[in-house]
Amino acid sequence: MRDCAYITMLGRSLWALVNSYYAVLRERGIRPKEIRLLAEKPYEGDVSKAEGAIRVLSEEFGLNPSISHAIVGEGDFFGAGLEVKKLVTTFKSRGFEVALDITPGRKALVAGSLLSLSNVDIDHVYYLKIKSLENSSRPYMMIPLNYQELSDFVADRKGRGDR
Repeated sequence: MRDCAYITMLGRSLWALVNSYYAVLRERGIRPKEIRLLAEKPYEGDVSKAEGAIRVLSEEFGLNPSISHAIVGEGDFFGAGLEVKKLVTTFKSRGFEVALDITPGRKALVAGSLLSLSNVDIDHVYYLKIKSLENSSRPYMMIPLNYQELSDFVADRKGRGDR
């Protein structure tokens, strides 16, 4: 298995970031060596909480990834896209398998990121769908699993959703 880099986004809900990361670790077996967190300027104050939560979950799965972050302007889809494309190409050039989690990102970051990757090889694009927002601000395992569906838009399409 190649080393993995995991790129995620911090938006309005810290729970969305934490729960989608938990789901990816639990359901898809991703074991990141490096994690990059993108946050829009208004959410910069929650970055340390997000990094702490990522650290705790990683440790529960026996991981000790390098965690770093970048701040982009609010609604800056162009800047977010450039940052994600740069990260993906850099990680790929280092031989990493690359995963992008769009679950917690706001529309501008998600749209900019996905548009920037139209001609870039990425291994995974994860999205954790929750069928009801009722009680969604809870830990992943406290939300009924039948209310949640983790998709990998790249690997599932290619028929290789599980590693």
